[in-house]
Amino acid sequence: MNVQKSRSMAEVRSASSQWGTDSEASQLSALRRGDEKAFEGMVRSFGPRLLSVARRFLRDEEDARDAVQEGFLSAYRSIGTFQGGSQISTWLHRIVVNTCLMRLRSRQRKPEESIEELLPRFAEDGHQVAHPTPEWEGSAEELLARRETREMVREAIDRLPDSYRAVLLLRDIEELSTEEAARLVGITENAVKIRLHRARQALRTLLEPQFRRAPAW
Repeated sequence: MNVQKSRSMAEVRSASSQWGTDSEASQLSALRRGDEKAFEGMVRSFGPRLLSVARRFLRDEEDARDAVQEGFLSAYRSIGTFQGGSQISTWLHRIVVNTCLMRLRSRQRKPEESIEELLPRFAEDGHQVAHPTPEWEGSAEELLARRETREMVREAIDRLPDSYRAVLLLRDIEELSTEEAARLVGITENAVKIRLHRARQALRTLLEPQFRRAPAW
């Protein structure tokens, strides 16, 4: 676990303090009664942060907004089954992430851009001959947390093919376990490890020119 918590989950949790003045138990009770004001308050408090999460996965504003709306509707329909074992913010976050992943799976029926050109290449003797790995410190999550590298890293992550970007976001940004990521994406744990390794290599390749121009980072 990284020292700094995932920004996406931290952002969503921070919104919980703005969700009304009553306790979460009171708000949950109101939601289960079908209180429209409670639901509207939940959307206002968590909507902007969840939209940021959806944008990271889907890279399309309309798709991201649709995913968040679909996620809230799903939460509204299933609020009666929510047992309160976690914060509502965490529950909503997982619903929206699941919704985004379902949309990505539907996209994957179409041919996906290859990641091969972004991976290191090696000579017959085993030496790397292209795309040298830049020297940097910290994970993608930690680089996103730094103001001076945040936008650069976001743009680089957005350039990854959907299947690799999703695994990178789940493991390095959302901080899910390999097992959890595999279950959500619908692949084996070994496939998650392979995609994550390749996604990290590709991300480094994409960031290498920027890091060379800014060696102080």
